[in-house]
Amino acid sequence: MMGTWENEAREALLQRRSSLRGVLRANVTEAEGLRRGSGREPDPVDEASEGSAEAVLEQLSERERRELRDIDDALVRIEQGRFGHCARCGGAIGRHRLRAIPEARHCMACSAQVRG
Repeated sequence: MMGTWENEAREALLQRRSSLRGVLRANVTEAEGLRRGSGREPDPVDEASEGSAEAVLEQLSERERRELRDIDDALVRIEQGRFGHCARCGGAIGRHRLRAIPEARHCMACSAQVRG
C-alpha cells in the first residue's frame, strides 16, 4: 500500500512526465520546421544557424528523453514498493532528496560516488 509521500512523489513524477512530453513534441515540431526551411533560396549563414539550432533541439530532446526514462523507472519503483531505497547500497534515499528529485535512484553518499 502506498503512503502519502509516495503518492506525492507519484503525482510530481506524472506532472513532470506530462510536461516533458509536451516539450518533446514542441522540440520535434520545431526541428521538423527547421529541416523544411522557409522555401526561399538557402543562405549559407542561415543554413549554419538553422543547423546549430536543430542540433541544440535534438540535444535537449535526448536529455529530456533520459529524464522521461528516469521518471518511468521511478514510477515502477513506487508500484513495486521499492521507492525510496538506494539502488546501490539499499539504504534510505531520504524524503528531502526525494521531494527535490523524486526520480532519484541513489542516496546522497552513493550519488556522490557514482558521479565522482
